[in-house]
Amino acid sequence: MVVSGALELAAAGNAELRRGELNGCPWHDVKSMLRDVGLRPTRQRMALGWLLFAKGDRHLTAEMLYEEASQAKVPVSLATIYNTLHQFTDAGLLRQVAVDGSKTYFDTNTTSHHHFFVEDDNELVDIPGAEDIVGNIPVAPPGYEIARIDVVVRLRRTGSRK
Repeated sequence: MVVSGALELAAAGNAELRRGELNGCPWHDVKSMLRDVGLRPTRQRMALGWLLFAKGDRHLTAEMLYEEASQAKVPVSLATIYNTLHQFTDAGLLRQVAVDGSKTYFDTNTTSHHHFFVEDDNELVDIPGAEDIVGNIPVAPPGYEIARIDVVVRLRRTGSRK
């Protein structure tokens, strides 16, 4: 089932989710994901987790998730959405991608990959097959290690001026 596959991929980062615990029911699978990373499955976390992970890999801002929650009649504040997104990110269920100083996307695909940012649409999309996009990785200073390399390639339609 697509939903359990998406949930399994989302949980694959820091949460070693056991396949036997996923049963294809989005509600059950979100609850398993949350428990596996040590987060209590509150009503709001469950609802937001379902909205985030039930549609496969995606990139959302807090405002986009707030709009989806409002349309789904999930009573939640924007502050709670920000808190939940950061809790999910800290637990390894989401990956935070900063595009501009003021725009942050949350990616349900926590694997190492890079992105296109379509400026005209404010849309973040995965770059397929971009494993070799970074040629020479810099050496980290003493006492540090490279945690992650994020490449965001900004796109604009030909002929548009900005």
